[in-house]
Amino acid sequence: MQMTTAIRSMLARCCLLLGAMGIALSLSAVGHVAAAQQTEDLWKTAQDRGVLRAGAALAPPHVMRDPKTGEYSGIFVDLVREFGEQVLGVKVEFVDTTWDNIIAGMQAGKWDVALALNRTAKRALSINYSIAPWQYEISFVFNKSNPKIKPEWKSVTDFDKDGITLSVMSGTAQDHTITDQIKHATIMRLPDVDSARLAVSSRRADISVDDADTNMLFAAVNKDWSATVKPEPSLAKQGVAFGFRKSVPLEQIEAFDIFLQEAVAEGHVAKLGEFYVNKVISGGQQ
Repeated sequence: MQMTTAIRSMLARCCLLLGAMGIALSLSAVGHVAAAQQTEDLWKTAQDRGVLRAGAALAPPHVMRDPKTGEYSGIFVDLVREFGEQVLGVKVEFVDTTWDNIIAGMQAGKWDVALALNRTAKRALSINYSIAPWQYEISFVFNKSNPKIKPEWKSVTDFDKDGITLSVMSGTAQDHTITDQIKHATIMRLPDVDSARLAVSSRRADISVDDADTNMLFAAVNKDWSATVKPEPSLAKQGVAFGFRKSVPLEQIEAFDIFLQEAVAEGHVAKLGEFYVNKVISGGQQ
């Protein structure tokens, strides 16, 4: 029997629909394959290599390096080393970097994890974080005899005056935060913690802008001349965590998170903090 025009039209539409569905399914499959290719099994890679590589930019008491031996220590150094050795069964290798390069180097595959990063919503768009085993805020340390600084100053606006120079490590969270806040004072950006502190000690800069823990150590070994202010309202109250490439899925980072949660709950992280603070102060490190 000869098909009617209506039946032929209906069959043609069905063929077109099936074709479109086939294309959609193919594209979906390609998308899933691409997504799978973009994820990495970091822990297995580290175990196969025998080494977990950690990018380390100096920030006492979180990340420190002995100038004589080159050996790394600090709260975040110990935590990642313990995880590598006790959980993954690998050696942890520390790679020297700066705060300007710590994210770019990780994304380029030069190291696997970045130590002691502030958790921010903006940065979370480009990297993944662990939980934060430590908390952070910014403080100011300055010479209490500096005639340019008034003892009643408390807010960022108070310190944001023409003629005031703020010393900060370039590329750090405090650098980004203070850049957004300061309109009149001068920001002196320096490559590392030692040069940023030296600028204040030598009076080339008026104020050290840093993590409150790091500044506490600086003030403690210079208590004869230093004064400290935590600005009101607080500046950048954030968690400090470990950073990973976006290609490392959160499901995998969960193993590290559980390790960190236990370390916090058992008081291990607090003990590490106390140990390294006392070590720096007793050693007279600046």
